[in-house]
Amino acid sequence: MVDKLTVSQAEPIEAAGDLKRIGFTDYEARIYVQLLRQSPATAYEIAKRAGVPRPNTYQALEALTQRRAVLPVSENPARYVAADPQQLFDTIARQTRSLCTDLAKRLSAVTAPPDDQYVWTLRGDAGVHDKIDALIGDAREVLWIKAADEVLRRHADALRAAAQRGVEALIVLFGFDAAEFQFNERWRVYIHESNGVRMGTADNLFTISVDRTAMLTARMDGEVVAAHTRNKPIVNLAQSLVRHDYYMAEIFARFGPQIEEAFGLHLRDLRLACFSPAEVRSFKERTGLS
Repeated sequence: MVDKLTVSQAEPIEAAGDLKRIGFTDYEARIYVQLLRQSPATAYEIAKRAGVPRPNTYQALEALTQRRAVLPVSENPARYVAADPQQLFDTIARQTRSLCTDLAKRLSAVTAPPDDQYVWTLRGDAGVHDKIDALIGDAREVLWIKAADEVLRRHADALRAAAQRGVEALIVLFGFDAAEFQFNERWRVYIHESNGVRMGTADNLFTISVDRTAMLTARMDGEVVAAHTRNKPIVNLAQSLVRHDYYMAEIFARFGPQIEEAFGLHLRDLRLACFSPAEVRSFKERTGLS
């Protein structure tokens, strides 16, 4: 009998916890992990090593056999081996995806029309970026985006695919290379205020409007938090934010020196007149201006 697992004891315990998250019982999870470590094994050996009562071991082995997570390989006495994890979970993923797709279709038929007044909150880096990718993937007509280049870069593949679908885009970029996201002639990318420097609190947000029907805005520094909605007034607000930054980009491109002479570098006089004390401190630290 060969000990197949060479990782620390902590990892099998964590794996057993994750198995329970996808539908394994506690006993089933412990038995499957034990069989990955040492197999083939009899029910008696499994019960002893996994710390599972023998009657429960037989029940769990039967359930695991039915889902093809465990395979009997001999009789008198019966011995069992664990199915290959990669093949097992690839199969579970396919079956779950198919079930979820079918279930979503059937339940959509009995679901009341969505109320577009709700604003949903997402927390966590992975969840927020997954939602951004999903929104970009849903786009069929136009994307309006205001974002820092390092954030937008994480979604380059989804953006490129949108461009290939014929989606138009208007992007206001905090960064220095507009060409990086200029995927075709229908994608207009503008450097924010011609310099790409972030100044105020709002400049640290990621904002996207999709097909003029949905929006998401997210704070990407510190704890990643986002709000998204189909509420029309809020979607219009997001569009207005991007639209006015586009206006400013065009105005700066043509009248930059005159604007700087009138209001100071980085619109200093305008910003300091309306910034909060914290924003004033941040502005002065970023620019060295007083």
